[in-house]
Amino acid sequence: MAALTRVLGLPSICRSCTGILRPPSLRLKQAAVASMTPVRWLNLQEYQSKKLMQDNGLNVQRFIVAENPEESVRLSKKLNAAEYVIKAQILAGGRGKGTFDSGLNGGVHLTKLADEVGYFTAKMFGYRLKTKQTPPEGVMVNKVMVAEAYDIERETYLAILMDREFMGPVIVASPKGGMDIEEVAKTTPEYIYKVPVDITKGLQDKDASWLAEKLEFKGELHKQATEQIKRLYDVFLKVDATQVEINPFGETPDGKVVCFDAKFNFDDNAKYRQKAIFDLDDKSESDPREVEAAEFDLSYIAMDGNIACLVNGAGLAMATMDIIKLHGGEPSNFLDLGGGIKEEGVLHALKIVSKDPRVKVILVNIFGGIVDCSVVASGITKAYEKLKLDVPIVVRLEGNNVDKAQHILEESGMPLIAADDMDDAAIKAVVSLGD
Repeated sequence: MAALTRVLGLPSICRSCTGILRPPSLRLKQAAVASMTPVRWLNLQEYQSKKLMQDNGLNVQRFIVAENPEESVRLSKKLNAAEYVIKAQILAGGRGKGTFDSGLNGGVHLTKLADEVGYFTAKMFGYRLKTKQTPPEGVMVNKVMVAEAYDIERETYLAILMDREFMGPVIVASPKGGMDIEEVAKTTPEYIYKVPVDITKGLQDKDASWLAEKLEFKGELHKQATEQIKRLYDVFLKVDATQVEINPFGETPDGKVVCFDAKFNFDDNAKYRQKAIFDLDDKSESDPREVEAAEFDLSYIAMDGNIACLVNGAGLAMATMDIIKLHGGEPSNFLDLGGGIKEEGVLHALKIVSKDPRVKVILVNIFGGIVDCSVVASGITKAYEKLKLDVPIVVRLEGNNVDKAQHILEESGMPLIAADDMDDAAIKAVVSLGD
């Protein structure tokens, strides 16, 4: 390679895989052992990912999407496949081992009869599917994908992700596909290969060919795999993705290289130029509080604790959650007010966190640079009056217009708990749980 060398081995792979490939909700809930990434980014349903790849020249199974049992049978007959794979469409993983409240076991089924597709989908549509990644009550299934079932001769793994270490895209590949890539990195790291890509030059033909070789594709399959890798990189750039993961990236007995399953993550900052992509966002499975927060340009992610956090800036928000845990507390949320917060935004932020019945204390931690502390203070007083808040509120303010902010809070007569610094605020929030 001209400018960048290929990197083999475990250390950087593990940092990339465990930090970037893991779902954001899981990373957030592991605050005790890892840094938290507070971004609610766009997730696509499986059929949407397949359509995106199909439209950009990648090989996928033929498929249809239905919204009721009758439609699933009718469209499956048009598909006219030798065998069908029926997959309930929800964002959570573990569908194959999930259970429906209809009594059907498994969200993925195979059949050779188009008429039998309706038997399975009738027990999927309008029922809740519970998996290891869904809420306890499961997720309602409103769409089902039926795809042409392919035999898979061999499975490999292929992903492209933005890697901070290399300050650009890195392609990760392994001939050991169809399984957890982190487990591969842990047990057989010699089977994981990485190619950093110089963003100014793009993916070079020789590097795509080298990856196809390391994925153990031979002859005509090697040519196909090389072309598919190049097209996947093109899609990655075209849609402003931060990650695309194909697992398995496989070959069939009749000599096809196919992207069997794909997961995309997108850069939220590209929403303005990726309108068609972001219009695909299915909010039906999202926490209603996250959706409401987004309407007011607030970044909110629910967690499992009882200390609500209102903070400005992602870094300060993560540090606040960490220090709460350090002192024995549990944050109930991540909430970044952002730099342009107004009184109305503060009010809505407090309204959102106060809806959580588990919240026993609210901690407001503001370091005013761009943010005007007096605006936050005014928002707190108005929210207190309008929402009739009845839980302890710990407030730490520092920076821009802090003296004016403190005066506003003192004049309000609100029973606030003032804190001198972040550590003091966290301690007082935890202590307030017992009051």
